Amino acid sequence: MELPEFDDLRFFAGVAAAGTLTEVARQWGVSVSAVSKRLARLERRLGVRLVNRSTRRLTLTDEGRRYAEGARDVLGRIDDLEDEIGRRRSGLHGRIAVHSSMGFGRAHVAPLLGTFEAANPDLRIDLELSHLPVAVGGSGYDFAVRVGPLPDSRLHARVLHRNRRVVCAAPSYLGRRGAPRTPADLAGHDCIVIRENDTAYAHWRFGTDADAAGVRVTGAMTCNDGEVATAWCRAGRGLVMRSLWQVAPLLASGELVQVLADIPTPSADLLAVHGADPPRRVRAVLDHLVDGLAERLPVRPAPVPAAASTAT
Repeated sequence: MELPEFDDLRFFAGVAAAGTLTEVARQWGVSVSAVSKRLARLERRLGVRLVNRSTRRLTLTDEGRRYAEGARDVLGRIDDLEDEIGRRRSGLHGRIAVHSSMGFGRAHVAPLLGTFEAANPDLRIDLELSHLPVAVGGSGYDFAVRVGPLPDSRLHARVLHRNRRVVCAAPSYLGRRGAPRTPADLAGHDCIVIRENDTAYAHWRFGTDADAAGVRVTGAMTCNDGEVATAWCRAGRGLVMRSLWQVAPLLASGELVQVLADIPTPSADLLAVHGADPPRRVRAVLDHLVDGLAERLPVRPAPVPAAASTAT
């Protein structure tokens, strides 16, 4: 006797992850028409619309997000149950869908997922890199890697690596303009501003997590790409605030110098945001990321040279 409900769970989890009927058809090796009919049949059975269709992408409705999240949870529990009873004790099986930012994803997440898959050849890894954040619930992703605090305390997350943001400058800039001694001094400096999503990008935050306050900065150069902003900073065009994981090699080599090193900044930890009770394969890859990032990334910034901290 067939269990169409479970078939539908796997089908719709794939739809939510793929985002387009064309991609679902490609993955399943069927026509777009066949996928569309299967989706329509599922919606008729449930009596609700699960997706809003367009020519380019599928947008999940509220019911669709709930169904996709529940489908991933049920399917993950099934995989865990099969692992427990020994059917798959020889290794990890199944698909792991991951979302990450472009820069961190390219530099660290992708290489570590590659080594994890090599050690677990029965897994399928699906990584999507984007400049835009994503909400895990109903998205089709098992977890999303993000920087900074959670926007919603009800979300589940694991700290992959401790991180914070630091202010840097090139020695050539400090030789020409001097170094700021306090955050208020930034008003008299050229600050390279990175536009990120909908955040208050012209405000640099200082202080501890409990009492952090924003300082408004200005400068002649702004960009929506952090790598470009860092290149401008290396060329002596101004100060930049970036995550420690991004600039630590440049600080260690002396190509950039940290300023305001004695002023705390809020934590900007690298997090994996996931659903409740993730399956064993997801817990295993998160362990791998934690261990790998501990080897690849520094824990604290390099000390500030005395000459740079006292320049005027």
